[in-house]
Parts: sequence; structure tokens; C-alpha cells
Amino acid sequence: MSEHDELKNKMYEWTEKYANKAGYRLNPDKEALDYVLDGLASRIEKFGRRYCPCRIVTGDEDEDKKIVCPCIYHKDEIEKDGNCHCELFFKPS
Repeated sequence: MSEHDELKNKMYEWTEKYANKAGYRLNPDKEALDYVLDGLASRIEKFGRRYCPCRIVTGDEDEDKKIVCPCIYHKDEIEKDGNCHCELFFKPS
């Protein structure tokens, strides 16, 4: 297994644990979930932090702190739209 795949597995375990604790569920579409987890793993490899794959990393540390997964926007988005912008976390069904 590659380092990237190991990192992706760690992201899956972490996001699943967070979702359970927060009362959310992960995207039930396995292909879409895999795509987002791949993005998270790539962001860790590139930037060293768990930046949201659907948001732009600006290089401004104070701004970028807001988009470390789970980003500061996810709760409002889930409440309003039923899922976060990345479609990683969803309201329970």
C-alpha cells in the first residue's frame, strides 16, 4: 500500500470518528467519498495540514486556519443544505 493510500485510510478513520461524534454521516456515495478523502490526503501531502479540498489555500495562515477540515463553515452548510460543501459530511438520514 502506498503512503498516499495509508494517509487516505487514516483520513477515512478520522472523518468517520468525527462524523459519529458530531452526529453526522459520511457521504453514502463511496466513489464521491473516496474522491474527497483523496483530496484531503493530497492536501496533507502538499501543505502539511488537513485543508478542505474544495476550498482555496491562500497562504494567509489566519485565513487558511478556517478551512482545516472540518472547516468553520461545515455546520452551517450541513444545517442549511444537508451536507457540507465538499459533500463529505451529511445530516443523518
